[in-house]
This record gives sequence, C-alpha cells and structure tokens, in this order.
Amino acid sequence: QVQLVESGGGLVQAGGSLRLSCAASGSTFGSYAMGWYRQAPGKQRELVATIIGGKSTNYADSLKGRFTVSADNDKNTVVLQMNSLKPEDTAVYYCYARHIFTSRDYWGRGTQVTVSS
Repeated sequence: QVQLVESGGGLVQAGGSLRLSCAASGSTFGSYAMGWYRQAPGKQRELVATIIGGKSTNYADSLKGRFTVSADNDKNTVVLQMNSLKPEDTAVYYCYARHIFTSRDYWGRGTQVTVSS
C-alpha cells in the first residue's frame, strides 16, 4: 500500500508560481513511477508530469517549459514546480504512484490550484 498526501495548492495570480509537494509513505519509493495529474471542472483528468527512478521525466506537451517535476528519494517526496501560471491551469492536482511491475495505481486526494486572471 502507498499513501500519498499532497500539499501546496492555493490561489495565485496569472504569471505567478506555485510549488506542490507529494509525500509518499507505505512502500518502497523506488518501485513506483510517480507524478501528477490534474482535473479541471467539466474536463477529464489529464497527465501533467511523471518521474521514474527520481530522474526520468515526462511532461504533457502543453506544459513543457513551465512545469518541472522532481523527486527527493530520501524524503519520499515528489515536487511539482509550476511557473508562469495561467487561468487555464486552474484544476485539482492529484499525485499518483504506479507500481512499475503491476501497474497498480495509487492516488492522493488532490489539492486545488486556482489561477486568477
């Protein structure tokens, strides 16, 4: 079992920055691909970024250059740094972990990010 707890969401003006953190506990951090999805009102959940092995990263094409995902393996924490935020980035951001062998997914409860224009 993996427990994921997000923090760092909030309200920010367009052009601002936010830093989301996801604390993982309950299993071996290195056995999971981890990252972030987001879901805006009335839209499907979409991939934001993934990090595997603390180094290999993947981003949604539309977010490259503005968002950066990183991992602190010692602290079992995944961080999403979001810069140059836009109103369309407003969504609930979910941390997830996917076991690299079983593909079982675990999700956090989400944290709200609101970007005002």
